[in-house]
Amino acid sequence: AALFSLLERVQSGDVSVSDAAGELRDLPYQDLGYARLDHHRPIRTGWPEVVFGEGKTPEQIAGIVHAMAGRGFPVLVTRASVRAFEAVKQLLPAAEFHREARCIVAPDGSGGAAKMAGALVMTAGTADAPVAEEAALTATLMGCDVTRINDVGVAGLHRLLDQRDRLEEARVIVVAAGMEGALASVVSGLVSAPVIAVPTSIGYGASFDGIAALLGMMNACAPGVAVVNIDNGFGAGYLAAQILHMPARGEVAEDHVGGE
Repeated sequence: AALFSLLERVQSGDVSVSDAAGELRDLPYQDLGYARLDHHRPIRTGWPEVVFGEGKTPEQIAGIVHAMAGRGFPVLVTRASVRAFEAVKQLLPAAEFHREARCIVAPDGSGGAAKMAGALVMTAGTADAPVAEEAALTATLMGCDVTRINDVGVAGLHRLLDQRDRLEEARVIVVAAGMEGALASVVSGLVSAPVIAVPTSIGYGASFDGIAALLGMMNACAPGVAVVNIDNGFGAGYLAAQILHMPARGEVAEDHVGGE
């Protein structure tokens, strides 16, 4: 979207060729010394690089976010600490910290376009909420209107069955569950929408920090379940947004090619 906008501004005469070349100077990537930022990624995939905060210093995260901001997309940092957020906020005062999702967001200042409905994020238990919130935030930033259903694990199946209407309205469902991870199979057996299962590292010793849930989800007896890595809420939210936006892609491409 940013590239199409730039080309249209050049065509209309609002931006000179030399200024446009300046805006494109960091393609295909920008070398910060400690990181090479893939500014070309939105052109290839439709969405910019997302920053994995774990293992990076607050100063590195702040530098990366500052270099990525102002390019037509919000900047998302996952697995972020409060210290990292404080460092980012010094450079970008509009940055937000989503504590439960453990994410930093630097808004793009667009005011927010209309969101596409149909994404549902649900948890088996309250302890799965941080992973689910990471998924929900990711999908929201990628243009989805996300509905949440919390604490409907299979130990109390009546809680899930009370949500049948909301399940049937969804076009894609993210299920975050630890322990044995059974909720994804049950949900997939109730709906026609694709289910993205996220095993979480919640459970006692034999859950092996999410491996039991991962294996349970991969052995789901109900079809239509795709499984992401343990605690990978970001990956689940990203995939959910991709699925939800697929029917609109042809229309978007035609709008750009049409020129007006």
